[in-house]
Amino acid sequence: MKPAAMPSLEPDLRETDLVAAASRGDQDAFEQIYRRHVDRIHALCLRLCGDPDQAEQLVQAAFVQAWRHLPGFRGQSGLGTWLHRLAVNLVLDWQRARARRARRELTTDPLAELPSLAALGAGLDNRDGDRLDLERAIAALPDGARVIFVLHEVEGYSVREVSRLLRVAEGTVKTQLFRARRRLREVLR
Repeated sequence: MKPAAMPSLEPDLRETDLVAAASRGDQDAFEQIYRRHVDRIHALCLRLCGDPDQAEQLVQAAFVQAWRHLPGFRGQSGLGTWLHRLAVNLVLDWQRARARRARRELTTDPLAELPSLAALGAGLDNRDGDRLDLERAIAALPDGARVIFVLHEVEGYSVREVSRLLRVAEGTVKTQLFRARRRLREVLR
């Protein structure tokens, strides 16, 4: 279940004021920061990991880290950008750890256990259903392709930025994007 954003009881403060107050330990200021950014961070985590329960855990971890590291936030980028990057890094760390565990356990292909897109979207033939089909199709992409696709196509990172963020060659990013797009086209037909 997605964390619910609570309505603000205080007048909106400028984000720089909230950051300064939260950096000094003001929990109310941090709560306002959380409410302003939780929906976007949750959507990002969900798209990147494809698992609603794991996305919630990653969102919580992102805001725990933000609370711990906020005093070191220098404001060289926007707070939303900083939180976004923090969340992306957490998701990537989670995926790397999961891949290491999978290699150790020598598991089978995780996609083989997923229900078919047709079974998941049965009876949905409206725009919400189409969107749901697309989200499910993205979630069913292999981890590497999904992360690259979401960062480039959904979040708007350039190929170069994705390459730097993931520490892979630009050619790898382009190849994964091509494969992800092709697979999505096949699944959504």
